[in-house]
Amino acid sequence: MITCIREIRRAKGMTLLDVAERCAPPTTAQTIGRLEMGTRTVSVGWLNRIADALGVTAADLVRLPERADLPIVADLGLEGARALSKPVQLPLPEAEPGMVAVRVIESVGDYRAGDVLWCERIDPSRFGEALNRDVIAPRPAGRFVFGRVIQREEGRLLLLPPASGARQTVVADAAWLGVVRRLVREVR
Repeated sequence: MITCIREIRRAKGMTLLDVAERCAPPTTAQTIGRLEMGTRTVSVGWLNRIADALGVTAADLVRLPERADLPIVADLGLEGARALSKPVQLPLPEAEPGMVAVRVIESVGDYRAGDVLWCERIDPSRFGEALNRDVIAPRPAGRFVFGRVIQREEGRLLLLPPASGARQTVVADAAWLGVVRRLVREVR
């Protein structure tokens, strides 16, 4: 975790000793110095104590890693490209905890070689949400099956693979499904 304890302390004109004495319970200037320098781990408890001593929130003391946003320069529609009336930034996508990915190595169905599919992993209680969605499903012995869920009944799912003319596959008692939520495609 990257903190900005030192920057805030200095901006407030406080010494290490000032902060140490204002902590509840008080601590030593050496401890505050170690927390600032990262030679001692900053726990949530320490963040809260130091934030109170500095008169700021704990969130003010934490610096998140740099993350670039992408400027949107135009909107594209049937009339062509239109300039925006005010600047807009598009946050770059981040994988959520529990997501899995599928690489497409050969073009099949709507997917092209080089595509990456970001899938939300869901448990059996949510399988109803996967109806008419493309999914990856685990099979025994470390295998997988991919396809569109076209029917669901009593612990069984009927998947239609994306390849033209492919036969439907029955998946029984899957432990989880990865529902395709995002397609990442490089245009060449």
